[in-house]
Amino acid sequence: MTPSAPPDPRLALVPRPVSLDLRDGEFTFTPETVIHTESEDYAFSARFLAAHIGLAVGPQPLKVEIGGEAPAGSISFRKPYGISDTIGTGEGYGIEITREGIIIRSDSPAGAFYATQTLRQLLPPAWEHEALRPPGKGAKPTVLRAMTIRDAARFAWRGAMLDVARHFLSVDEVKRYIDLMALHKLNRLHLHLADDQGWRIEIKSWPNLTTYGGSTEVDGGPGGFYTQEQYRDLVQYAADRFITIVPEIDMPGHTNAALASYAELNCDDKAPPLYTGTQVGFSTLCVDKEVTYKFVDDVVREISALTPGPYFHMGGDEVQKLTPEQYRGFVERVQGIVTSHGKEMIGWDDIAPANLQPTTIVQHWRPKASLAAAVAQGAKVIMSVADRAYIDMKYHDATPIGLRWAAIIPVQRSYDWDPATVAAGVPESALLGVEAPLWAETLANIRDVEFMAFPRLAAIAEIGWTRQEDRDWGEFRERLGAQGSRWVALGINFYRAPEITWR
Repeated sequence: MTPSAPPDPRLALVPRPVSLDLRDGEFTFTPETVIHTESEDYAFSARFLAAHIGLAVGPQPLKVEIGGEAPAGSISFRKPYGISDTIGTGEGYGIEITREGIIIRSDSPAGAFYATQTLRQLLPPAWEHEALRPPGKGAKPTVLRAMTIRDAARFAWRGAMLDVARHFLSVDEVKRYIDLMALHKLNRLHLHLADDQGWRIEIKSWPNLTTYGGSTEVDGGPGGFYTQEQYRDLVQYAADRFITIVPEIDMPGHTNAALASYAELNCDDKAPPLYTGTQVGFSTLCVDKEVTYKFVDDVVREISALTPGPYFHMGGDEVQKLTPEQYRGFVERVQGIVTSHGKEMIGWDDIAPANLQPTTIVQHWRPKASLAAAVAQGAKVIMSVADRAYIDMKYHDATPIGLRWAAIIPVQRSYDWDPATVAAGVPESALLGVEAPLWAETLANIRDVEFMAFPRLAAIAEIGWTRQEDRDWGEFRERLGAQGSRWVALGINFYRAPEITWR
């Protein structure tokens, strides 16, 4: 028998919406339910929902109709939503559930997709598991309580970072992470594609970067890399789910894989050996050689051509081998290269003292770092403070994987902070949003990644989406516990935090 939807719909949703008002009555799903959309722009969301519901109520996906009038008893995507969000992205949506049907309104395809994820969370968790589909003859119909939902995001940037350089993840593993991000309305995937231990994206003008520099990883594993075709496929897969991929090539430090691949990038023209440890700060490109900037230009050019999104992340952190003047000069020159290829540069907060363009974005990771100079120049900020948002940190002293240098970060610590007040001198008007980095020194595979990410990635997702005045740890803890059965059905290897009552 197919389980019913959660008895209290308000417990089902992470992130928390702006409002949810229960009404009298209920809507019943049947194999004949039609998914209708007025616009081809919303077709992906309609088909996503049709497949998710259809295989749970019958042997086939539900029928999708595009254009014309919505049939009686249908689930219908319509525009406009008509209520602007505070960040101007048009990602807001409304859902009306009545006996007669379900109407989803949004001003953008992204809003329609986020509404689909909300509706998905209201449906039985068992529907996430293919072995439980279809329910079989005589199963109890699934119904949803009548309700009205209004929702919109607090921040435009709701991100997660994957470090595929220390330990490589396959295309399918990254797609798995993208799907879990989409469920929680995250919209930026920052890929850390190169570090001392490995180079993970094909650069056709510098082929040794992957054939040699990508051949290992932490502890000497086999490494790996994405061909340009595979990377392009990842970019499209994410875009279909309204997630923008942000490529990062860390420089001038964290570059041993590149230095080992090409001797001319070193000041002494001698290539160091490949590196499989976890120390930082020992490597740097030779910033006084012109070939270095030809290399940077080629890398930025090739990756930018594969990445429709507006961003290129140059890293810039933990550089110990250059003088402040050398470092600032490098950052400013790379900034010019990035903008020449039509991208906005992002860098870790180490770049803040440089002369930055107003389009440059600073990612704040060191809790005590000053961003005053960057903000004064008009730079926007992504909040990723390490002692709150670094989800590769241990949950507690005995966590078997993860690090502890930034902090021990239990679930409540990852949730109970406000990006608008965590850094002195950074007003909310300067914030793009939040991002949860996941560094992979100790994470060997996607199961390790899931264990460290969940439940904390859901906490960061709510910080990014839900208004501060609507967030409360005690209430979130209850809703988080209600996600347990869905995450089990999805096969997520999540940490069963003892402070949460999992259901």
